[in-house]
Amino acid sequence: MDMCMMAGSDTEFKATLATSTGNRKIELVLCPIMQNIAVILFAVNYFTWTSAVFDSQRQSVHKKLRYLLEPPVYAEVTARRGANVTLPCLLQKKPLVYKVKWTKLEPLRRGVENIVLITNGQAQKGYGLLGPRASLRRAHPLDASVRISNLELEDDGSYRCELINGIEDESVVLTLRVEGLVFPYQSANGRYKFNHQEAKEACYGQDAALATHKQLFRAWTEGLDWCNAGWLNDGTVHYPILHPRAQCGGEKLPAGIRSYGPKDKTRDYFDAFCFTSITAGYVFFIGGKLNFTEAIEVCREKGAELARVGQLYSAWHFRGLDRCDGGWLYDGSVRFPITSPRKRCGDLREPGVRSFGFPNKTLRLHGAYCYR
Repeated sequence: MDMCMMAGSDTEFKATLATSTGNRKIELVLCPIMQNIAVILFAVNYFTWTSAVFDSQRQSVHKKLRYLLEPPVYAEVTARRGANVTLPCLLQKKPLVYKVKWTKLEPLRRGVENIVLITNGQAQKGYGLLGPRASLRRAHPLDASVRISNLELEDDGSYRCELINGIEDESVVLTLRVEGLVFPYQSANGRYKFNHQEAKEACYGQDAALATHKQLFRAWTEGLDWCNAGWLNDGTVHYPILHPRAQCGGEKLPAGIRSYGPKDKTRDYFDAFCFTSITAGYVFFIGGKLNFTEAIEVCREKGAELARVGQLYSAWHFRGLDRCDGGWLYDGSVRFPITSPRKRCGDLREPGVRSFGFPNKTLRLHGAYCYR
């Protein structure tokens, strides 16, 4: 006998339940007595199903590698520009037939892999811009580590070592961090004058590259505090704040990386955050009251050229260049580097590279920072 009839009621209750995937809807037409029983049964089955799904996902995330070792010792490798670096990738054992493919993971080119090198254990072949500088270490028969020589700023990023045997492909991901520093850069024409491509070219012209978000975040943790928003390499716009204040988004907002998010790369204009590292040459100062043209000439007489902004920052950060005197730079700006703040150097409280902006190039007021 129907349980609803036993209850003496022909009242129906309609309930619609949806699964968490696929938006599938199940409509239940229930009498009051059956309502609670059905909901309980549905709930038990639903949570059993979701638990099975999540367990399966956990197993796939933590899948034990059969051939490759997890990144040995460290998953991040740090080196300076110009150095040679090894990204480790080791096999536990070899399949009968296999290939190992190294790729640089490019967040700016979603879905596109930049292949660096492929090997079958015997021969190897390099690809793309990194290929000519990449080679296998071959320390032993199970070593698939890749060496990159003469490290460049753009080499910073994530790399994948992938073993391919047609049946059980495996991969590990490592991070290569180029040691360096981030500095804000503004056009000689004033604040917020660069679109994304112009910002990229401006950094390149100062011996630097547009910074990544990770590089800006690290710079913030190391003390970078700057009100003006600037482009990053992925087309987003940010600025780092350590000391919240009214003119920098408000005093009530917490310290951190303030974000404008992705902006139109051709129509929106901001400053730039540039990233540089140690240089092969060195920066030196020539005193005197020089205009811009005379500064170019005195550097040339010493077998050098006016230093780029990135080169001055590098000399300050990596070589401890400390000078109270303002000097001309290649871009027409006048700056000076301070590692030991003191009263007679503007009474500045923190180390850094200070700027006088872009003065009239005909004024004979400054020395010159040369790079050789």
